Amino acid sequence: MKLVIGDIHGCLTALETMFEVVAPSSKDLIVTLGDYVDRGPDSKGVIDFLLEKKQTHNLFHLMGNHEIQMIRALETKQDCERFLSGLCGGRDTLDSYGGGFEDVPSEHWEFIKSAALYHELDDYILVHAGVESGLPVNQQERETYYYQRFYSQRPHQSGKTVVCGHTIQGDVPTNLGHAICLDTCAYGGGWLSALDLESGTIWQTNENGKSRRMLLGDLPIG
Repeated sequence: MKLVIGDIHGCLTALETMFEVVAPSSKDLIVTLGDYVDRGPDSKGVIDFLLEKKQTHNLFHLMGNHEIQMIRALETKQDCERFLSGLCGGRDTLDSYGGGFEDVPSEHWEFIKSAALYHELDDYILVHAGVESGLPVNQQERETYYYQRFYSQRPHQSGKTVVCGHTIQGDVPTNLGHAICLDTCAYGGGWLSALDLESGTIWQTNENGKSRRMLLGDLPIG
């Protein structure tokens, strides 16, 4: 199994339910696409959970724009104000830790800061937001990895399929053929979506502990 999990945004119940339903083994590849924090109810719990899974599973975590915003919030007053605004949802993150940046454990900061920009497989490029089509994956502007919108994604020069999150879709993931988006708004009453790249199985779970399953091939292309 090669499992890719979309934007989590503090939705611990949905994440726990995903692992219960999918039950990946310690040898399966798991790649999380970023945005672990903000907006949802338990960012601290999400990172605690993923840190535990890193000890027992083959889990790679990628950087999302909300992790970048949290890092930058420590650097300038303007970035801090943005992070704590309703736009970003950073206040929800700090509340889950106890209220302040000083309440975030060092191992959580290490998790956030050590997130990779992308993960490349034989046939896939896994990234939080997207990549410019005409540039090698390792030569992108850093902001592209975090912020490119899904509607801007064109077929990549490598011929590989881009699998990303970041841009909220509808009730189910979107498959363009050359790109797949897994952000189905877990924090806003939607679903946390995950895709097994080997079988094409999509699992969705939510904060009510519900789950459902479908196949990528069942989704319309485009």
